[in-house]
Amino acid sequence: MSSIRRTVCAVLTAATLFTVAACGTEGDGKPASPSASETASAGPGGKLHLPTALPSGLLDGLPKSWDELKKWKYDDWDRWASKHIFNNPVVRDLWNPDRMKGAQPQQPEPPATPPPADSGVTDPDPAAVNAVAVARPYTRFAASGKVFFNAPNGGTGQCSATVIADPAHPGKSNLVWTAGHCVHEGKGGDWFKNIIFVPAYNSSGAASAGRKATVQQVAPLGQWWADNVITSPQWTAEGSHSGNAANQYDFAVLKVHNPDGGGKSLEETVGTAMPVWFDAPRDQLSVSAWGYPAVKPFDGQELDRCDGGKPVRLSFDPKRPSMMTIGCTMTAGSSGGGWFATMPDGRQALVSNTSIGTLDHTSLSGPYLESVARQALDYISKK
Repeated sequence: MSSIRRTVCAVLTAATLFTVAACGTEGDGKPASPSASETASAGPGGKLHLPTALPSGLLDGLPKSWDELKKWKYDDWDRWASKHIFNNPVVRDLWNPDRMKGAQPQQPEPPATPPPADSGVTDPDPAAVNAVAVARPYTRFAASGKVFFNAPNGGTGQCSATVIADPAHPGKSNLVWTAGHCVHEGKGGDWFKNIIFVPAYNSSGAASAGRKATVQQVAPLGQWWADNVITSPQWTAEGSHSGNAANQYDFAVLKVHNPDGGGKSLEETVGTAMPVWFDAPRDQLSVSAWGYPAVKPFDGQELDRCDGGKPVRLSFDPKRPSMMTIGCTMTAGSSGGGWFATMPDGRQALVSNTSIGTLDHTSLSGPYLESVARQALDYISKK
């Protein structure tokens, strides 16, 4: 088996670790196996062939093809969002430290049959890069934090996330970037519930090493409830427990507020917000991925980073932008965490988020952010 084929098979096998299951749900610990309808067919030469036109009846309001989606305007996004309403009323005192700590990610299960190689651009495996701990206190890097949620049918989950700049409200952003699978179940599923963002989670280390901590210690900058969420139509229509073309658009943006925040915006509270760099020149990037990995040897209580350098490419569908892949040993729980690079003006900017990774925890892959991601941010910024 070639190096490229090993990479694709490993990523697909490990997708459960970083898609819906990456966020974790309580229960029997066994994610559902993908149905036959979720498995792409292999054509000549073992290549993966995915349709560019959508099957009818998947979701109300979807475009007829993904190429059409790239031309959507605000009103198109609004019509689609109005048919897939997110409702997240504040439930005070729901997220205590024990509930947050208990929101553990699941372990992956291999697919029933080995996946075929993909037909897009996929580079050989990058070398593994060891994750390193970020120095405390995390309030110095408060753009990073954790997302917690309830699954629609019960159970709790966790992911990583980033405070991003709001183009419509400079200096007063209430926007958070994460993965699509951290807010929505994907194909045939629904929005997660009771979604909160905790910037600088466990900044002081009070909850580390199994210690008990107060809400104020694990959430030093407050609990920010999601008022509105947007993800890609691709994720809601196609996302599954095994990696597929939906992961090439596996991103989401939350608009949040702090019910106890006294009117200050998230950006004003944490002191920063990361600009999003769309259409970044991938061949010129040196990427660092941040997140809260929660599967051994990690425990979800520490903020880690991988300086992965220049990303390589991973593709499931050649008509969608190839994902970016870097070497990194972070595990489940790092899903949704920001990938950062330096812009020409010297500022750090978000260029992707963790979506999937290999079963042996040697690399992570994230979506390349282009026009569809830009439209999603523009929509929720103006909404």
